[in-house]
Amino acid sequence: MAEPGSAGGSPEPPVQVSIILPVHNSECWLDECLKSVWEQDFKGTMELSIFNDASKDGSPEIIEKWKIRFEEVGVSVIIGTNNSSQPRGVGFAKNQAVIQSSGTYLCFLDSDDVMMPQRVRLQHQVAIQHPNSIIGCQVRREPLDSTERYTRWINNLSQEQLLTQVFTSHGPTVIMPTWFCSREWFFHVGRFDEGGKGVPEDLLFFYDHLQKGGGVLRVNHCLLLYRYHPQAATHSVLEETIWNHRVRFLEDRVLSSWTSFTIWNAGKQGKKLYRSLSPANQKKVTAFCDVDEKKITKGFYTYEESEERPKPKIPVCHFRDATPPFVICVKLDMTGGAFETNLATLSLKEGKDYYHFN
Repeated sequence: MAEPGSAGGSPEPPVQVSIILPVHNSECWLDECLKSVWEQDFKGTMELSIFNDASKDGSPEIIEKWKIRFEEVGVSVIIGTNNSSQPRGVGFAKNQAVIQSSGTYLCFLDSDDVMMPQRVRLQHQVAIQHPNSIIGCQVRREPLDSTERYTRWINNLSQEQLLTQVFTSHGPTVIMPTWFCSREWFFHVGRFDEGGKGVPEDLLFFYDHLQKGGGVLRVNHCLLLYRYHPQAATHSVLEETIWNHRVRFLEDRVLSSWTSFTIWNAGKQGKKLYRSLSPANQKKVTAFCDVDEKKITKGFYTYEESEERPKPKIPVCHFRDATPPFVICVKLDMTGGAFETNLATLSLKEGKDYYHFN
């Protein structure tokens, strides 16, 4: 832990890093989580900012017990509380924890996760070099066999893909409990949405961050034990809500500058994307492409719900006969490498000739 400030009335050094910890009914994980803050090997000044969002369990007692331990070694602990009967939600709790803190950098942590001892030190080193970026890290999933594809995706994206794969259903390319950024940049982006349950506040913040020109980096070390369990707040967000945000973001960031494009997948997901697009972007779709002979033989997709007469008919062709750029609606890491091999045969560049929207 950091050394206590020297006695003798000298001014306290400014806090370098604030750990931002929202808490709601977390008693079964909180001891392990706070112990991982205690075990950080960071030598700079650190504080812990906790916001307790209407917990009904033993969380407040655990927090008080750790507060005494931290303050004995000169790490200040700020505790905010929502005392009402209803929680205000993760976005609100995170914002409050940030507002009451004072560190130059913010290290986000979920109360059900566990940091490795070098997390703050390694992310702080990178954040100093990249003040307008969100810094993430690799993770270990607990239990180990939950969300295997998702975990592989989190840990193996290349530096370029951290910026190109921002439209997939996996959400932010660096996951929220690993975020580390400067306070100044956080307020420049403008806080989390406080709509509460059902709002993907981290995805919305991430999109705003990218719109404002923010960077995305990952420390290639496993610095967080990332728990998967049924009570996690993520499960309260409707897929349809996330879908609509993703489509709008794709239209803003990519399709607005394309004059025409092909949707790769003539099945359910591809057609759903087409139907979700604005009329102007629907008109830019020159074809669907696929490998499924049945769909290709049929020759076209008729947009039955269209108000237009005659109804739009979009050709369906084999991917080798299609014209880039592509919006790809095929799930990655699902076909035993067949799709990835097909894509590689076209020698295209991700972020220019295609984007994944799967």
